[in-house]
Amino acid sequence: MTIDQVLATASDKMTKSIAAVEYQFMGVRTTKASPALVENVEVEAYGNMMKVKEVATITTPEPRVLLLQPWDVGTLKALEKGILKSNLGITPAVSGKTIRLVMPELSQERRQELVKMVSKYAEEGRVAIRQIRREAIEALKALKKDSKITEDDLANAEKKAQKLTDDFIAKVGERVAEKEKEIMKV
Repeated sequence: MTIDQVLATASDKMTKSIAAVEYQFMGVRTTKASPALVENVEVEAYGNMMKVKEVATITTPEPRVLLLQPWDVGTLKALEKGILKSNLGITPAVSGKTIRLVMPELSQERRQELVKMVSKYAEEGRVAIRQIRREAIEALKALKKDSKITEDDLANAEKKAQKLTDDFIAKVGERVAEKEKEIMKV
């Protein structure tokens, strides 16, 4: 492995960490209805625990409404029960063969709880990025130990790894600021 390969691998992994953080953010409720909010809620269907996206179609007919249409009407009750069990704070309304989820206005207290949740997800992302930096530096030190790079190369590569880490942590910060702004918007 070369220095460039180590840094490229670290960059790829950090990009995936950012994507994971963004995916977690999609599950945090705002006043807008987003299918990502419920798609991973687990429901008991066909004797197994399944995700909502595996048993129903999720659409947003209106900005603050989600519509769940199960592929099998027999899973309607299981969907309703699963959504009630989840900690979304949304009461499902069963109408015929569909379930409507109307996003209520968020109270200031609930908004602050959601901001804390977003901050927690962001910190997990930052920790993952720092771990990737640690792994990259260990790989670089292994190259030095094997006499494949010089001491100066190692020092420069460590600086590049730190700059890469700082850039990705800044990106997490930007995503957090955007999501907090979205949550706090009344």
